[in-house]
Amino acid sequence: MLKVKGLSKNFGGLSAISELDLDIFNSEILGVIGPNGAGKTTLFNVISGFYAPTKGQVIFNEQDITGLKAHQVAQVGISRTFQVSNLFMSLSVLDNVFTCHHMSYRTSVWKRFLHTPSATEEEKSLRRSALEILEFMGLDPLKEEPAAKLTHGQQKALNICMALATHPKLLLLDEPVTGMNPVEIQTMLNLISRIRSRGITIAIVEHNMQVVMNLCDRIVVLNHGQKIAEGLHKEIVENQEVIEAYLGKDEE
Repeated sequence: MLKVKGLSKNFGGLSAISELDLDIFNSEILGVIGPNGAGKTTLFNVISGFYAPTKGQVIFNEQDITGLKAHQVAQVGISRTFQVSNLFMSLSVLDNVFTCHHMSYRTSVWKRFLHTPSATEEEKSLRRSALEILEFMGLDPLKEEPAAKLTHGQQKALNICMALATHPKLLLLDEPVTGMNPVEIQTMLNLISRIRSRGITIAIVEHNMQVVMNLCDRIVVLNHGQKIAEGLHKEIVENQEVIEAYLGKDEE
């Protein structure tokens, strides 16, 4: 589904990603792990159009999307969440998701401004779509609550609802369970699995190794902006370079 070829991203004299090759296959859940500063979030930022690469290509469904802006990347079918919640805290849960349907409008701005019958009907349809996403993610009982009143885990789930509102084919999740308690983590794992069951491919950056091992089909390990390992769970945990760079050595 997605191919990263020779990707590099420099910030001044600092190389955050260097000559990275990476594939994401249709319908899989790919885990991207590595120590702090390994380039994981930078990778997501380049793929999703928030950063332009210094070098290399990003190919999505055989289309070269290298250097596209974030809204253009979203339009071709890639959406993402962030480590820090980017919610509209004073808006209701439903309005947060409804707002993210802005790319789905087909009626003109003027028709919406004038509240023509076609614009009104389209708005009702998009609100129904937003509610369906909330129902799928189990947040519909909270649809009228301000986002600020949600628990940390519920806010993380709402962030994913907002990403789903763009109808992605590929969903990039950046540390979706950070700060959650065990019950919230299990709830989130179940939700992510349900999202994949709808045919959405997922790539996830996460430091919780138990989550990565239980959830992901395949794992890529980054260190200093380069890929040092790739494979199945067993291959990763037994890789000596990964152990030294990230998982840590057992004391003798």
